[in-house]
Amino acid sequence: MKRISIAILLFFLSATAFAQDLSLYKKAFFVANGDTLKYRILYPKNFDSQKKYPVILFLHGRGESGKDNEKQLANGGKLFLNENFRNNHQVITIFPQCASNSYWANVEIDTVNTKRFFTFIKGGQPTKAMSLVLQFTDNYFKNSFVDPTKIYVGGLSMGGMGTFEMLRRKPNTFAAAFAICGGDNVLNAKKYKHVPLWIFHGGLDDVVTPQFSYGIYRKLKKLGNTPKFTVYLKANHNSWDSAFAEPDLLPWLLSHKK
Repeated sequence: MKRISIAILLFFLSATAFAQDLSLYKKAFFVANGDTLKYRILYPKNFDSQKKYPVILFLHGRGESGKDNEKQLANGGKLFLNENFRNNHQVITIFPQCASNSYWANVEIDTVNTKRFFTFIKGGQPTKAMSLVLQFTDNYFKNSFVDPTKIYVGGLSMGGMGTFEMLRRKPNTFAAAFAICGGDNVLNAKKYKHVPLWIFHGGLDDVVTPQFSYGIYRKLKKLGNTPKFTVYLKANHNSWDSAFAEPDLLPWLLSHKK
């Protein structure tokens, strides 16, 4: 009985610590033309508005869509709360949340017998969610404390698709990027052929085929920019777990400067 009580206590203590960690991401929102983008923002320790800081924009997956301004931290939120990382890197990290009735990327999705099929659009108008992010970043990146030479973007699944879209819609903004289990129309790749990019995918992904990531990798290689490309042969769609465990991911990202 005593062991059970201790286990329960430890569970609640760890759950509380986790909640407290995520609470370091401050809740905020951005309004444009009557539409609202909710986001969470993590400032570096001892933030000083008189200094300049790198900024990482992170785009979540479809499962974290909504309006609670909380779910978007489920995958990736803890990555930037790592004490070693925070003690050694002064970075602003932003997690916007996509509404459930929109999508980060301009992609057509059809479902046949519970299987989803993606058709990525070349060009086209941004979705409402993407439009809000574009307007928000145009506004936020003008802050005097943002280092314009050290702005980065990354995301997973829908957010990996959104990462490619951000790169092509703002090709001169980002110093580097990473995309996990995402995809894009290969004809869009020429827009971001100059951006250092690390692409990840699970070899067994049965939600978003790894062929999408490989297609971008192959196209960029033909265009003269060979991105880093990592395939986890035994991973399914949640290849972000393996990508987040890469010790070089954030150091690699932050090593780039425009």
